[in-house]
Amino acid sequence: MVIRDWSSDVCSSDLICLVLEGCYPYVFGGVSTWMHQYINQMQEHEFVLWVIGANAEKRGKFVYELPENVVEVHEVFLDDALQVKEKGKMSHIFSEKELESLSELMQMRRPDWETLFSLYHDKHLNPMAFLKSETFLDLLIKICKEQYPYIAFADAFHTMRSMLLPVLYLMGSEVPEADVYHAICTGYGGLLACLGGYVHKKDVLLTEHGIYTREREEEIIRAKWVVPSFKKQWIAFFYMLSDMIYQRAFRVTCLFTNAMRTQIQMGCAPGKCRVIENGIDYDRLSGIPLKEEDGWVDIGAVVRLAPIKDIKTMIYAFFELSAHVKNVRLHIMGGVDDEEYAQECYELVKQLKLENIIFTGRVDIVKYMEKLDFTILTSISEGQPLSVLESFAARRPCVTTDVGCCRELLEGKEEDVYGKAGYYVAPMYRDGLALAMEKMCESRSRRLRMGKNGQARVKAYYRQERMIRLYRELYEEVIQKSGWNRI
Repeated sequence: MVIRDWSSDVCSSDLICLVLEGCYPYVFGGVSTWMHQYINQMQEHEFVLWVIGANAEKRGKFVYELPENVVEVHEVFLDDALQVKEKGKMSHIFSEKELESLSELMQMRRPDWETLFSLYHDKHLNPMAFLKSETFLDLLIKICKEQYPYIAFADAFHTMRSMLLPVLYLMGSEVPEADVYHAICTGYGGLLACLGGYVHKKDVLLTEHGIYTREREEEIIRAKWVVPSFKKQWIAFFYMLSDMIYQRAFRVTCLFTNAMRTQIQMGCAPGKCRVIENGIDYDRLSGIPLKEEDGWVDIGAVVRLAPIKDIKTMIYAFFELSAHVKNVRLHIMGGVDDEEYAQECYELVKQLKLENIIFTGRVDIVKYMEKLDFTILTSISEGQPLSVLESFAARRPCVTTDVGCCRELLEGKEEDVYGKAGYYVAPMYRDGLALAMEKMCESRSRRLRMGKNGQARVKAYYRQERMIRLYRELYEEVIQKSGWNRI
């Protein structure tokens, strides 16, 4: 835990706990950039960061200088759950309600979370003591007989323990005190936000940049570490965690209308849901000069090197583009999120003998944008990518995959009158991506027209000032409902 040394004359009493998983302040990326700018813009509030990381070796290793209105950082790491030791045999005698809640949890249904919070937070039940107990074994045997009669019991045993241990461990966490708990995803982050709301009897808010559960579902389907016969159960596990915060949150926000529809389909009450679009610093980017004609077409990709960004399809598509279009360059701008995947990308470029792909690492986007004619995004999953909005603000059109709200950004909403700002293709569609890039390379006048359309759209709908105003109104709604003690 990091606590700032604040003088006694600090007088803000609106303390907001932001619950984050796997992003800010440990790594650079879209959500992290959004979070850092968000906190800086909300100077009237103080923030506690309650952050979940995968590996304890990241403790305290922040890549951002925290804003002055961040007063505390509470760090929780999932691999610390593996260090939990059984302290003698479990002596707790479970009530019928507790057993029913544990059984529902193990079946990925809708357990009584307050009962589970009481067990693991208030009564400090040891997670390993339960997972090594006869009670756990009896519940698992009953579930296996009823639901998995033809699956090896050893697979069920180890899978169930892997699922439950992080959840049971997190429920025993120390809870920072705050006036509201604002989760920036569902999953484990949503679990902690609900725990905070339970312990301190405060409201819970949820903001989803993408649909976390759908992203985990895609990962699990492709994952080699998941026992094939239990992929369905792992997917149900993350749906269960999303359902928990959908049921308990006072308000649930997302970035675009289709995402809100998905939240409602997954069980969130429509009356809770709000769309608050991303916003960027338009003035910072809108004055960037257009690149002068120099005989080259320069394509930029502002992206982390990570599998979900599908850099390999980008590289293959550029290989095909290079066979048809001369004097074209691809600039891949971003840090390494997955070292193994990054090395595979570097090797692929060497194998294809692509001399016109440049891995720049992290750069100053405002300065580097001057070198670019248009940008591309090849992600398998996205919400409302800041990189597209920033490209538009700089009058650079985009080629994207048809994920998240990219199509809406490129073509506009129903009431939009600004025109197309680029092309979209299906995810992982190499030929389509190459063709779309080729069409963009063909005509400078087309690029200029689309870039102008994109800039007008961002100016109208996606400015940071509008986004911050809507979140301020959201906090004000909670203040009015709950009566925070304000100085």
